[in-house]
Amino acid sequence: MALDKIDLAILSALQKDGRMSNAALAEKVGLSQSACSRRLDMLEKSGTIRGYHAQISAAGLGHPMTAIVHVSLSGQFEKTLSEFEAAIKRCPNVLSCHLMTGEYDYILRIAARDLADYERIHKEWLTAMPHVIKINTSFAMREIIDRTAFGLKTELV
Repeated sequence: MALDKIDLAILSALQKDGRMSNAALAEKVGLSQSACSRRLDMLEKSGTIRGYHAQISAAGLGHPMTAIVHVSLSGQFEKTLSEFEAAIKRCPNVLSCHLMTGEYDYILRIAARDLADYERIHKEWLTAMPHVIKINTSFAMREIIDRTAFGLKTELV
């Protein structure tokens, strides 16, 4: 889907305030409310807008430790990947999981309360995952940036 300046303005405004009313959004981007609503519907149906949510701090929920975990599997067969992916989706502490190229098959970002909690996650979840042959964990000392918004270029917003 090709995005024009108005679409980019809508996306930029919603990234700053996802709770903005359609009336306020329409005014901000210079559209009628019905035209704005149609564009929003199109952006949602195309998958450009995947959803609306509150950004919650893991530390605010008592999970201040971030672990970056590299995982190697026994192979990259479709069945192996799909079984691992189905299992990792059930682990509530996994914040993100990416299939990778290179030395490791997956990189995970995990939230934990402390080192003992990470040990529990490692023991109960990670080592129990199907086809896992190697796990390498690093702990983040400090978060420098965690963007949830794209830097969209538009003169309208």
